[in-house]
Amino acid sequence: QINFVACQLFALLAAFWFRIYLSPSHASSAVRHAFATLFGIYFAVFCFGWYSIHLFVLVMMNYGIMNMASVPNIHRYSFAVAMGYLTLCHISRIYIFHYGILTTDFSGPLMIITQKITTLACQLHDGIGRQAEELTAEQNRLAVKSRPSLLEYLSYLLNFMSIIAGPCSNYKDYIAFIEGRHVHMKLLEVNWKQKGYDRLPDPSPTGAVMYKLCITLVSLILFLTLTKNFPMAYIVDNEFLDKTPFLSRLGYLYVVTQAAKPKYYFAWTLADAVNNAAGYGFSGVDERGTFRWDLLSNLNIWNIETATSFKMYIENWNIQTAAWLKRVCYDRAPWYPTALTFILSALWHGIYPGYYFTFLTGILITLAARAIRNNCRHYFLSSVPLKIAYDVVTWAVTQLAVCYTVAPFVMLAVEPTIKFYKSVYFHMHILCILVLLLLPIRPQTHSVRRAQNQAVLNSIKSK
Repeated sequence: QINFVACQLFALLAAFWFRIYLSPSHASSAVRHAFATLFGIYFAVFCFGWYSIHLFVLVMMNYGIMNMASVPNIHRYSFAVAMGYLTLCHISRIYIFHYGILTTDFSGPLMIITQKITTLACQLHDGIGRQAEELTAEQNRLAVKSRPSLLEYLSYLLNFMSIIAGPCSNYKDYIAFIEGRHVHMKLLEVNWKQKGYDRLPDPSPTGAVMYKLCITLVSLILFLTLTKNFPMAYIVDNEFLDKTPFLSRLGYLYVVTQAAKPKYYFAWTLADAVNNAAGYGFSGVDERGTFRWDLLSNLNIWNIETATSFKMYIENWNIQTAAWLKRVCYDRAPWYPTALTFILSALWHGIYPGYYFTFLTGILITLAARAIRNNCRHYFLSSVPLKIAYDVVTWAVTQLAVCYTVAPFVMLAVEPTIKFYKSVYFHMHILCILVLLLLPIRPQTHSVRRAQNQAVLNSIKSK
């Protein structure tokens, strides 16, 4: 943890220096790529020692695949090798180290690199292996039309801004950033002239970085004061279970889940600030004319804490991983996209049984929540008081459903997970099953979604 914080703080200083002294106006793209890559490699070796060799082996194996595999199979081979290697490393951690977390746990960076490898492979396949009319609007926008050079490839995967804690970004966005086209490209996408600017602005990330650093400081304080004092393991303590009523146990479950969040808020927001400090992460201008630096943001804390649906919560938690799952799995799955996406998410996180309890439960809750929303929500939109009451109830249910779902994710092992679910009578599982049995389900087939996406693409083309 000390190495992680030290590297990220050093990366923050390096990012400011990179933006000022190695800006596109002062240095060539090759120099920027080389600096980002070399510093990234140094950080990996500093944090993980000889374990960092796993990162470099995976990167080079997939570079060979990208250049030698046939175009129709680039994404398949890259996905199989990257996920396979990651899974073997996860297995070694659970069976060799007996559920222990290594002092030099390299699995986090390996997970991020796996995301980047598969993202690039899919986007490269879209760009050189498929016709434009076969792609959705987003796939067409992000498609990569040519294989990257070795330096570009290494820079994208190993750059110092994201090698430790991510996040994953799209290859075209990263290359545009290195080449100095990133900000202008995003401004053109939102039509900056309509935002009231008479000339192309040059936004500074300093304000966004300072704001995010304040969030990381608050998150660190909360982590040091709350997380240690409210351990998740206490919810399966025998004395606690014997003396605490059911509703009180649910209330405490909410408290310990809240206490577990600050470390994620800290790590992800600091990683976002590092990228912004380097000048990367600009996403455009909002409706008020304010510059936005949330292209790489991994969470929206306000939307998480006020979420009134399971879907809204998931969409605002680990945003870049959700986007990765959508792009490499959900949008490409021929059948059962929701189930396959949850399964891939569990496999990507690791082999701990708790992950699979969490994500399989998540499938059930997602389907039940969708059925309730489709069948009931419209009855509560006729008046403001009814809508407020609906939002309050759905907020409370959503927060408890999330706590119920993620508890195994934190406890990891089978025994405490089963003990926890028994202590709360498997109530959420039972309720979801009853909902799915009693309420009609109106699924949207993959072909319908694809047709809608194609209609959007055709509309964009016609404009």
